[in-house]
Amino acid sequence: MKNKLVSGLALAAFLGGMSGAAVAQNVAIVNGKAVPLTRVEALSQQVARSGRPVTPEIQQQIKDEVIAREIFMQEAQKLSLDTTADFRNQLELARQTLLIRELFANYQKTNPVTDADIQAEYDKFKAANAGKEYRASHILVEKEAEAKAIIAQLKKGGKFEEIAKKSSKDPGSGAKGGDLDWAPAGNYVAEFATALTALSKGKLTETPVKSQFGYHVIRLDDVREAQLPALEEVKPQVSQQLQQQKLTQYQEALRAKAKVE
Repeated sequence: MKNKLVSGLALAAFLGGMSGAAVAQNVAIVNGKAVPLTRVEALSQQVARSGRPVTPEIQQQIKDEVIAREIFMQEAQKLSLDTTADFRNQLELARQTLLIRELFANYQKTNPVTDADIQAEYDKFKAANAGKEYRASHILVEKEAEAKAIIAQLKKGGKFEEIAKKSSKDPGSGAKGGDLDWAPAGNYVAEFATALTALSKGKLTETPVKSQFGYHVIRLDDVREAQLPALEEVKPQVSQQLQQQKLTQYQEALRAKAKVE
């Protein structure tokens, strides 16, 4: 009798322990149905991936959200809303979206951008953007006669900045006394670039320069070698750009080899 009693107590304790462990795996029991803790963990991961810290307060909000979803889902199932054709179509689209996201994430994980890839891309950028940069100022007007009058005025000692603020039709640089800041010659239209690169530092164009925008009076303020950012400054952007390029190539390759009838 004593042995049976001891065995019975041990079994009860064991079952009680199992019940506690089972409860620990759930965030709640809603209308008799267990809501697994894994839903909270999955939603927490989504929040973390978005860049938001999962604080205790946020964690509680996530738990409340998971429980609310279970309540609403049960009600929808009672109304058989999960059996409609529209629901099934939406469910399939959602399944596709999630699966495709996993496919692309897996590709990027197994085909990472290397430091060598980033260095090579940066070297290409440097080669394409090396050369001189020019700090120029200009006054833009509609008519050639206006430009000629301004040149004559400047030669007599007129202040370039004052005239630009008063007369230039370029609102951006005009408000800054004609200053266009530093830029390579290639940033400008061909006529402007040709006239600019022919100037000596501190000199202005002797005749108006005509372009599609009107007539320019140009002054070259300074020249320097192109100032390019260091690799470490742009490494994240270059890496992201290369990742997107690789992913796009992967998508195009899948489309190319697919048999679509």
